[in-house]
Amino acid sequence: MTTFDDRESAFETKFAHDEEMNFKVSARRNKLLGLWAADLLGKSGDDASAYATEVIKSDFEEAGDEDVYRKVAGDLGDAADEQTIRTKMREFLAEAKEQLLRES
Repeated sequence: MTTFDDRESAFETKFAHDEEMNFKVSARRNKLLGLWAADLLGKSGDDASAYATEVIKSDFEEAGDEDVYRKVAGDLGDAADEQTIRTKMREFLAEAKEQLLRES
């Protein structure tokens, strides 16, 4: 292998790792958001966990975060406004990154 091949392989490996981490961070953020929303909806225990799973699955509808926002906003109705939900999404994204970094 040449140095160029080594660099290309290293770049591909880093890219794959970064994409995997982005996926994990996003899923963790969605779980945290789902648990927060479940609490506002009066859900606890297994019901809260099941709702968090629904929020995680909602992220597979389209690229980006709008599908997750629509799911949570639609379910919460008047319990939380757009700014509150979007703020929580940002906060939980940062928290998810920290949690995953601590775990690795």
